[in-house]
Amino acid sequence: MLQPVVRLVRLNRLPYAELLALQERWLRRLQAEPGSEALSAAEAGALLLCEPAGPVYTSGLRGGLTPEETARLRALGAEVRATGRGGLATFHGPGQLLCHSVLDLRRLGLRLRTHVAALESCAVRVCELQGLHGARARPPPYTGVWLGERKVCAIGVRCGRHITSHGLALNCCTDLVWFEHIVPCGLVGTGVTSLSEELQRHVSVDEVIPPFLEAFRETYKCTFISEDSPN
Repeated sequence: MLQPVVRLVRLNRLPYAELLALQERWLRRLQAEPGSEALSAAEAGALLLCEPAGPVYTSGLRGGLTPEETARLRALGAEVRATGRGGLATFHGPGQLLCHSVLDLRRLGLRLRTHVAALESCAVRVCELQGLHGARARPPPYTGVWLGERKVCAIGVRCGRHITSHGLALNCCTDLVWFEHIVPCGLVGTGVTSLSEELQRHVSVDEVIPPFLEAFRETYKCTFISEDSPN
């Protein structure tokens, strides 16, 4: 049986607003009627990979930031955006691998919960390939990947008509000070870490992308086709 195809879109450093706009274009492609700009039957969607160009705080469907907090965070020089993903507030910025997976789960034979678990498995595998064998996923509300009591990868997805968007944020060499200005994901008493922090060496986003793609391909049992244009 042929494996489903996922378009791989690597974007390097990108403003978060541009990532959201590109994600919306891919959502329209997946939702399009046959004969228009719909994908072929073999294609399951796209994997959008980037490193945020600047600091941005995002809130999810359950909120997470009051107007006063939003004003305070903007005064720090960060962008603040409400998104349609699950979860509460988190931070995105340079040194972080952002993976937005715009996928038709039916073409991958997955349900929403198994998709979230698959994203967690990918991040756990990356940690293991970096020598961090203590990485693990935890049950809700602790969605994501943890090293001890510190989260290294946040996950928040949206799903409508079997089509997903948003995805995961893996801290590679992120400046963790930005997380100190919020309660990440609304989890009081827990911390945040990065691959660089745990390994005590600089781990760039570029270093992490190849093992992440290997883990994604194996976990989702798919084939990648590189997309030349972000459109």
